[in-house]
Amino acid sequence: MSSEQAAEGEQQVWDVVVVGAGPAGASAAHAAACTGRRVLLLEKAELPRYKTCGGGIIGPSRDSLPPGFELPLRDRVHAVTFSLNGKLTRTRRSKNTLFGLVDRPEFDAALVESAKDAGARVRTGVTVSRVEQHGANVPDRRTVAVVLADGEVVLARSVIGADGSASRIAAHVGVKVDQVDLGLEVEIPVPETVAEDWAGRVLIDWGPLPGSYGWVFPKGDTLTVGVISARGEGAATKRYLDDFIGRLGLAGFEPAISSGHLTRCRADDSPLSRGRVLVCGDAAGLLEPWTREGISFALRSGRLAGEWAVRISEAHDAVDARRQALNYAFAIKAGLGVEMGVGRRMLAAFARRPGMFHAAVTGLRPAWRAFAKITRGQATLADLVRAHPVARRALDAFDRAEASRETAPAAPPAEVGDQEPVAERR
Repeated sequence: MSSEQAAEGEQQVWDVVVVGAGPAGASAAHAAACTGRRVLLLEKAELPRYKTCGGGIIGPSRDSLPPGFELPLRDRVHAVTFSLNGKLTRTRRSKNTLFGLVDRPEFDAALVESAKDAGARVRTGVTVSRVEQHGANVPDRRTVAVVLADGEVVLARSVIGADGSASRIAAHVGVKVDQVDLGLEVEIPVPETVAEDWAGRVLIDWGPLPGSYGWVFPKGDTLTVGVISARGEGAATKRYLDDFIGRLGLAGFEPAISSGHLTRCRADDSPLSRGRVLVCGDAAGLLEPWTREGISFALRSGRLAGEWAVRISEAHDAVDARRQALNYAFAIKAGLGVEMGVGRRMLAAFARRPGMFHAAVTGLRPAWRAFAKITRGQATLADLVRAHPVARRALDAFDRAEASRETAPAAPPAEVGDQEPVAERR
């Protein structure tokens, strides 16, 4: 037994405890374990577990995977069909793969196995009630207490919250969000003839609600069909999904799973840490605001969180721990934060003029090439806006128009009514 364990009793003190075993948590655990530190990954569900998600793996996601990780791809996308609320349909094709599609339960479980291979210990079926950085459960100022639902206390030198958009760790940190969206999704088993028609092709439909869109992602004998729009339009979002499925000719097939979830984007001034506790992925509100793409943000922020959590675990006082936490925040804001800023501007423009976006991506070769570059990981939205003066000027014009709208007299408040659908599994 080490002198540290002797001083603190028989209870082990982990260098890093990660809460949540999705892509962000598994990535964080992998990064921390690769340094040889003692890492514990906690997950409330048993793996593999279902996750509401289209499962699109774009270039930034692929490039952020652990070395040697083999993607369990169900399909490779070479064509995208675009439609404007079911109309003006056009398909664009590429000789090279645009992105891949995975089943999230299989993908997430493989990431956890990768973290285990790196040396992390994994405990499933464990619910975290809260974290404490002061009080009777905390033996010293270098320790964080992770209190489980059954009363067990796990001690750590640093903690990473990667427990999703309803994160308990985010509540401890004080994460603030300024955009919340409702996503509805169904997994529809289809006959071989239908599956063949969708193989290698996805559909993106710019929806009827401001900022909304729908998707069809093929995964062998199953189609993942979903829609997303701003929270507060629950009934209208459900109608959009029903209409979308009907237009696709899929209404006669019984979904295997129907689910719903909320996505949350962080506010610019939202904290990413508190003391020796960091947040990443959905728990931190890190995702692209326009497309609501979150897997690449989870993998990238998770890796950074794992690396900086190790440094925090080595900090001998609160000042040094704070310094390392600020460095983590700077790394997030300098990369993912910049992308989120551009994504917010794109969402505002898209919400006002979806037809213009549809016309551009289906009719203008530069716009289609930009889409392909983003999905392949050859560029980000921020890169493209910086590189193309026309795109930059267009966004500036929309920003000015949005500012003018905000200063205009407010419309009468709408009546509060429809409740959001409750997730259902069959």
